[in-house]
Amino acid sequence: MTDFHNRRIGELSGGQLQRVFVARALVTEPELLFLDEPTASIDTKGQREFYALLKELNQTITIIVVSHDLMVVSGYVKSVACVNQRLHYHGHAELTGEMIELMYHCTAEEACPVELIAHGLPHRVLPTHRDK
Repeated sequence: MTDFHNRRIGELSGGQLQRVFVARALVTEPELLFLDEPTASIDTKGQREFYALLKELNQTITIIVVSHDLMVVSGYVKSVACVNQRLHYHGHAELTGEMIELMYHCTAEEACPVELIAHGLPHRVLPTHRDK
């Protein structure tokens, strides 16, 4: 962000603001960094760079990230905790369809199919969702 040191904060993009806010938090040398949707205003390239930075910082700082985009964070996390009225903790980074179905209380009888898109696959079409 050195190139932007003469700009007013209101002139920065969303991604630039996020970088400034994280830098400001890191100045205090925290033991825990809690981020809520930290890449919401950042483009895809910036997201990769941002999460690569967090992965590096995670060597010495505990980082908790709240995100609805599991596909983006799945390549960078050590463990996952999903919250949907209850906490579902997974002590590793891999999430399976069964875990998601458990979290959303879906069963075959409810016709609420859940599929995950794996890294490397361009896309997957979900079956039709039937409402009760």
